[in-house]
Amino acid sequence: MTGRPMLYRALADLVVLTHLAFIGFALLGGVLALRWRWVPWAHLPAAAWGAAVELFGWFCPLTPLENALRRASGAAGYSGGFIERYLLPILYPAALTREVELVLGCAVVVLNLVVYLAVWRRRAACAAEDQRK
Repeated sequence: MTGRPMLYRALADLVVLTHLAFIGFALLGGVLALRWRWVPWAHLPAAAWGAAVELFGWFCPLTPLENALRRASGAAGYSGGFIERYLLPILYPAALTREVELVLGCAVVVLNLVVYLAVWRRRAACAAEDQRK
């Protein structure tokens, strides 16, 4: 495979990696807010989008983009390399039902509520300590 088909496949693989990174950030990015104050400005919209996609059964725009790139590369499916074999089953598990999507959406919301409660408590404790000094 050379030329354009290889380029489209590489772009499709990049979309998969971006998709996986976004999912990780939406789920666990709140932990970064413990370190950097600016993170919630990027993370909260990402977490809200991730939860909405799962709760309302929407499609992430990265999925059709990836599929279009795969078709443009001449690929018929997800067989082949490392990305297809190991990362795609994480993004698109065979047992992904509507009920599982609802559980995942609720997990994103609950996990991030817990994380941001910890962030809020930590910042409140730091502020109180700064006032005592």
